[in-house]
Amino acid sequence: MKTWSMNELISPIVQQIPPSGIRKYFSLAEGNKEIISLGVGEPDFVTPERVRAACVRALELGKTTYTPNAGLLELREEIASYLYNGFQVRYEPSNEVIVTVGGSEAIDLALRAIISEGDEIIVPVPSYIAYSPIAQLSGGKVIEVETYAKDQFKLTAEALSAQITPRSKVLIINYPTNPTGGIMNEEDWLPITRIVEEHNLIVISDEIYAELTYDQKHVSFAALPGMKDRTLLISGFSKAFAMTGWRIGYACGHPELIAAMLKIHQYTVMCAPIMGQIAAIESLRNGMEDMHMMIESYGQRRRMFVRGLQEIGLPCHEPKGAFYAFPSIAHTGLSSDAFAQKLLADANVATVPGHVFGLGGEGFIRCSYATSVSKLTEALDRMDRCLKANGWDGR
Repeated sequence: MKTWSMNELISPIVQQIPPSGIRKYFSLAEGNKEIISLGVGEPDFVTPERVRAACVRALELGKTTYTPNAGLLELREEIASYLYNGFQVRYEPSNEVIVTVGGSEAIDLALRAIISEGDEIIVPVPSYIAYSPIAQLSGGKVIEVETYAKDQFKLTAEALSAQITPRSKVLIINYPTNPTGGIMNEEDWLPITRIVEEHNLIVISDEIYAELTYDQKHVSFAALPGMKDRTLLISGFSKAFAMTGWRIGYACGHPELIAAMLKIHQYTVMCAPIMGQIAAIESLRNGMEDMHMMIESYGQRRRMFVRGLQEIGLPCHEPKGAFYAFPSIAHTGLSSDAFAQKLLADANVATVPGHVFGLGGEGFIRCSYATSVSKLTEALDRMDRCLKANGWDGR
């Protein structure tokens, strides 16, 4: 009988994709109560009580069915109203909005709907780790555009132009950015819009952290002149609304692109969970006060934690959005992976090495400050002791 292995039957593309670098450190910290985890980007707030109550009421009324593939029209209407009032971009709920299983499904649907074999997807880096693997699974080729701390990790027109080729098709942007906390204002975006038009690019704008800006209001790429039809706006309820486990996201864009995504969506997941959709409606109608309270808390933690990193000798640019700090550890002489492992072993503090976020991430670690002030304070104390013990305090 011929010998065989299961591994040889698995797609070569899947075999080549590395496991999540974030989940690796989350798994190492899981179950150990002595470890302070600054690794996973998840709010430490529980979903507000009024939102949970709306879900319970829906369950008691027996609302446990499928919804339309695109999501409850009531929710799509609320999303469209929210985006218009908050970010000045108008969408038609009936054919320009789709409710997805988190923002992650929306990214997957978008790339599968757009990409053909060999198309190039341009991704500013450091960036959210899922973009490249999803693009590769869609048959695309990822082209990274490095951004720098000296520029506050903004995407520049010069850097973008240098990576454009005849195969360029999609630009993925994520501002405010995971992992750096960088943002872009209208002045920063306008040169990018000219490149998008000149090279006929589609823009996937992941705006999951849009509400989480601290010094200036978020500028949606879709709201810029001429960009609405070229842009697929992706967001969701996980971050600003503290609804990670509910898995409700959405995508808004040109009707033909939304229709193509809906075709894939209806064959793969059918629809997002009705209970989560009902909770999302409640969040948009009555959850703004809770959301603003959480954002204010993140802003206070940001100031305290970034100042603390700088005081213990870890240079860190000031993040303007999201809930991550991205300090440099280059002066230690260690790789970001070796430093993160050392910090975990010696100080019981879990972070994420910067190299997992792509080009330009090496020499940094990502720290989420979406945890309590007491834990952040203790984490800083532990990190300080570790740096001093190894002669790395940089002061």
